[in-house]
Amino acid sequence: MIIIHAVKTLSRLASPALSAAGRAMPVVVLTGARQTGKSTLARVAGGDRPYLSLDDLDVLEQATREPDALVRRAPRLTLDEVQRAPSLLLAVKRAVDGQRRRGRFLLTGSANLLLMTTVSESLAGRASYLTLWPMTRREQRGLGRCGLWQELLDTRDERWVDVLDSHRLDSEDWRGLARRGGYPTPALELAAADRETWFSSYAQTYLERDVHQLSAVSSLPDLRRLMRAVCLRLGQLVNQTELGRDVALPQPTVHRWLNLLEASYQLVRLPAYSVNRTKRLIKAPKLYWSDTGLALHLSGGEPGGPHLENLVLCDLLAWRDGHVARRPEVLYWRTATGEEVDFVIEAGESLLPIEVKATPRPRTGDITHLLSFREEYGARCRPGLLLHTGTTVEWLHPGVLAAPWWALL
Repeated sequence: MIIIHAVKTLSRLASPALSAAGRAMPVVVLTGARQTGKSTLARVAGGDRPYLSLDDLDVLEQATREPDALVRRAPRLTLDEVQRAPSLLLAVKRAVDGQRRRGRFLLTGSANLLLMTTVSESLAGRASYLTLWPMTRREQRGLGRCGLWQELLDTRDERWVDVLDSHRLDSEDWRGLARRGGYPTPALELAAADRETWFSSYAQTYLERDVHQLSAVSSLPDLRRLMRAVCLRLGQLVNQTELGRDVALPQPTVHRWLNLLEASYQLVRLPAYSVNRTKRLIKAPKLYWSDTGLALHLSGGEPGGPHLENLVLCDLLAWRDGHVARRPEVLYWRTATGEEVDFVIEAGESLLPIEVKATPRPRTGDITHLLSFREEYGARCRPGLLLHTGTTVEWLHPGVLAAPWWALL
């Protein structure tokens, strides 16, 4: 239920979901980017069960050569970084089928096993999958939670201001939050001058180790250029042909490497909202990064409006994946005429549209697309949210509440 990091003891949002999944399923798979705190959370959540990491070469060798013997080491077992030996999952599957017991295996990995082409064995019906995202602002403050999305959904519209007033944190410069990101070490331990060194080392390790484990990449410098190009396009629609032209790569290579970045929890592709769920699969998604600090390091730029959007999205993703059942969806909305809403939460029958503006003084012109969305979807739609960088909470329209980003996150 807790994370011990340096001298701080911080709760993590994923802890209750992890415990609930272990009470229901024989296998729990905790995934997320490297350095988000998965191993620490797994050690604490696993209690006194044996903990084995495939980063240990002896463990990796046994996982490769004698996987069945490895999974029989103890009645309950934690296996860390399982993406390093995908064949191990078959042994886990056999063990569960031989003796189905809730909470038997806790697996962690720095890749989405459901997206890995090397994973041929499915744990369907045997496993619950959870994602640990970089730390939210409230996790960094020791509160063990995300922003107030669930509170707003659970509260009558007219009481939203009261909710924000009763839960808000102190204001801060969003640019500072964007620069430090949510990985525990740079966010909690390092001074600003040392973060660039950490992000540089992280990117190098990711390229030379994680990428090599997940897929054959012919040119790491080319992949690094593609990563930079993506980080310069945060919040934009995916255009693989344009990306390929800018970094001198063929479109099929761009397609394959974007999938690799997504499978390893670096790239986030945000789907488009449509009443017809099939159309969500074919409409172009928007590109974001899983951590704004790393995205700024890779791009070499300064924080701008897209990074504030990215901060909000990271918090929304942590909230979304904190649900074990009836997980809400986070999407964006765009019409053929160019109207766009940054984020749409679909929770059950309710829709909550959110617009993010890097301005301290929001105006009525900033809510035009929110009003269009509400008009389009009628009774399903809750009031729109306009998040800004100022200090005031006010109803700009009977159907749109303007609030500082820091009052929610």
